[in-house]
Amino acid sequence: MLQIKDLTFTVENTDPGASGQKTILDRFNYTFEHGKFYGITGPNGSGKTSLAKVIMGINPVTSGRIVFEGNDITDLSITDRAKSGIAYSFQNPARFKGISFRQLLSIAAETDDESVLQKIVARVGICSLDFLEKSVDAKLSGGEIKKIELATTIARNPKLAIYDEPDTGIDLWTIGPMIDLLKKEQKNHQTTTIVVSHNKNFLEAADTILILKKGKFVYEGDLDGAIHLLTDLSTCTLPDLCEGENDVRCFR
Repeated sequence: MLQIKDLTFTVENTDPGASGQKTILDRFNYTFEHGKFYGITGPNGSGKTSLAKVIMGINPVTSGRIVFEGNDITDLSITDRAKSGIAYSFQNPARFKGISFRQLLSIAAETDDESVLQKIVARVGICSLDFLEKSVDAKLSGGEIKKIELATTIARNPKLAIYDEPDTGIDLWTIGPMIDLLKKEQKNHQTTTIVVSHNKNFLEAADTILILKKGKFVYEGDLDGAIHLLTDLSTCTLPDLCEGENDVRCFR
């Protein structure tokens, strides 16, 4: 349902003393099957988030093609990809000062019908309808902003949902319900699900684990077969550039 054909993604090389282009994804090929749950993992700097952003259209393709449900979407905008059924959940969700959750969800669902909004928040596990009146700003906790983003992601029942490090900024007790939600959406709506994560819980939930290293998949299979590779690939491939999450200089 999603074919990536000979895809290359390059960026300007900002390494000290370097010039020209740096290749993040090099003639990348893979076919994601309809309705499956994929867990993509690998060391920092391997190109996981870059791949996710290329699929969504956030990162432009240098060369190659992306085909979604038989249609070439390589040159489509982010908006047109969203309209075709692709949704993207960011590692660090955006906050919007002056906008309530109700307003944001109404935009995502393309309706302000109260019954529809209530059904969406119920799917995410939000019990109190007062939550709809919360402002989507810096006052929200990590767990609250994640629930809001999950709600806006599933609001349109996407055909393909991409989640980039969905466990970022949330407590351990939120991960289980989040996985249950993604699996339920996969089952009930046949949503093809791609989760970029280092978290074992998400990888255990996946139908297929893909390990990315240096812009290529080096493994495809289950968690048992991936364990030894995950151990070997547990360290950052760009240690000289690592300056922490607040000043990332690698493409993740």
